[in-house]
Amino acid sequence: MEEEHDPRAKELLRRKDPSVRSWLDSHQEHQKTVDTIASALDRIGAQVHWVPRAHASFDASDADLVIAVGGDGTLLAASHSVDEQPVLGVNSAPRYSVGFFCAARRQNFTKLLDDALSGKSRGVTLTRMKVSLNGRVRSERVLNDALCAHSSPAATSRYILEYGKIKEEHRSSGLWIGPAAGSTAALKSAGGRVLPLASQRLQLVVREPYAPAGQRFRLLKVLIEPGKQLTLRSKMDKAMLWLDGPSLEVPVGLGDEVAFGMSEKPLRLLGLTSRTPR
Repeated sequence: MEEEHDPRAKELLRRKDPSVRSWLDSHQEHQKTVDTIASALDRIGAQVHWVPRAHASFDASDADLVIAVGGDGTLLAASHSVDEQPVLGVNSAPRYSVGFFCAARRQNFTKLLDDALSGKSRGVTLTRMKVSLNGRVRSERVLNDALCAHSSPAATSRYILEYGKIKEEHRSSGLWIGPAAGSTAALKSAGGRVLPLASQRLQLVVREPYAPAGQRFRLLKVLIEPGKQLTLRSKMDKAMLWLDGPSLEVPVGLGDEVAFGMSEKPLRLLGLTSRTPR
């Protein structure tokens, strides 16, 4: 409402329409959490730079700690601006948002902040994925997953996959690929395995593959070992690569080659352990 000034949303809120009924309560919970965090940071005399929009890039090179306040989407967006700095995720409205990556809530934030700044906080180092297009690195900070598919969801995705000595030509609804941190999200829903958070392997899951009678494929569900990469060559004029959600889009054209491999830039996430998530 404040950023986009959408009159349709304003009218739906006025009518308490079911599609937006939770917005106000969620916002109020979020604001209470923001106020708690601001008070805690003021108490310790921290120098703070506030980034008000989730998908705004920022320079964290001189930061001791990055705090992502919202849910998993906010943390994923923030992680693309972070290299070596530890990150503490805060689920600001747990009744309304998913916060798998967020160890903190409003109630325990002060303790987790003190632990983080004193070096006592537990944490896990998460593998991230590097994605290149035609030899040019497009991101080394993919934490959750990448989706590669035709730009129209109603069209067939056509491509050639290559991993090691295996090379296959596919027709499907596209493919998911990502590191262990993303294995509880879309990859799991598409039939993939849940990996331990500290795993360094990537996972590929092809969506709704078309297999002619008698034909079998080996590259439909694959665990990619550290140091190896999977490549995709597009047979589509208008394909798209989405990195960690819908906000970061990379167009892929006919004949383009996309390479996926383990990044040399892991992410340190505080408050979590390396146990296998459920």
